[in-house]
Amino acid sequence: MQEPQTSVESAPNEQAVNEVNPQQTDSHEARIVELEAALEEAKAQVLYVKAEGENVRRRALDDIDKARKFALEKFSNELLAVKDSLDAALVVENADVSSYKNGVELTAKQLLGVFEKFNIAEINPLGEKFDPNKHQAISMVPAEGEPNTVLSVLQKGYALNERVLRPALVTVIQAK
Repeated sequence: MQEPQTSVESAPNEQAVNEVNPQQTDSHEARIVELEAALEEAKAQVLYVKAEGENVRRRALDDIDKARKFALEKFSNELLAVKDSLDAALVVENADVSSYKNGVELTAKQLLGVFEKFNIAEINPLGEKFDPNKHQAISMVPAEGEPNTVLSVLQKGYALNERVLRPALVTVIQAK
């Protein structure tokens, strides 16, 4: 059986350990201080990136909101010229029917120019095959011609960038 070690015997071992560890302890403490500084810097970077992300998100939402508000600004400005032409026609006092007709034709051309500029296309399907995606049949009438063909257009339709804004109201030839 071994005798328990006394404090006198263990003291030299602790002293030997303490003699070796002072340099290691200083090295470990320096490393801890270095790692703590790196951790604080990383925390600061995370906060900065988080704040920058929030700023980007807020700016994007502001941009989307402005785009919604002012999406029609260019189109509206172009329509103002058409409105001015109509107002000018109403001011004329000594005009005859032909001058009004000429003015209306010029204003219609002006409006068509605005439509072309903004990719608004007219849907006038007279004589075409009925397409429920672009046309709305008001009635079907028995007539000569191929069934399901547009016989007459009651109201033209319009498409914006090939997406139907308003379908054309049409009468279709009925199958016999």
